[in-house]
Amino acid sequence: MERGFTGGVGPGGLWNPNDIRILICYVLHSVDAPLPREDVSQILQRKGLANYFEVEDAFAALERLGHISQDGAGLCQVEKTGREIAAALGDTLPLSVRDKATETALALLAQAQVQRENRVEIQEGAKGFQVSCHISGGDMELMSVSLYVPDRAQAELVRENFYKNPEGAYRLLLSFLTGDMGYAKELFEK
Repeated sequence: MERGFTGGVGPGGLWNPNDIRILICYVLHSVDAPLPREDVSQILQRKGLANYFEVEDAFAALERLGHISQDGAGLCQVEKTGREIAAALGDTLPLSVRDKATETALALLAQAQVQRENRVEIQEGAKGFQVSCHISGGDMELMSVSLYVPDRAQAELVRENFYKNPEGAYRLLLSFLTGDMGYAKELFEK
């Protein structure tokens, strides 16, 4: 059995370069959407599924063989032969590895969609930061709220928490402003 670099690989992670190539094809095939190469690499590393160097070697090999392609923006997509690899060999990977990688990739896609549909602007002022959070509903803005915070760290915290649940922020504010606490109650019950 061919054995690659092992640093950063957790229990149940992949050691074999061929398995790592299969996993990359499997992830891209499963989410059926282009993903930034860096994000796929981070998914595998954060979950302890593969080593950085092995992942980078796998990407290079897959591109060279035409199983995946990368556009100018760094988005990777699986090609026909890569889909065939994922379909034929994906089941050879441990179920826990497949589940962790796919779950993380789907969460990443969901987060990217949240950030496309909503935005946060941070502007530095003389005595702090103005943070403006915007929620869109397709082609129209549903809500915009601005607040003042005294420092950059709090401004970044507001941005981070807003992106975690913009719908929750909308529902909470709507509940308060309409006096219908049912919207807020659902949030707190979850």
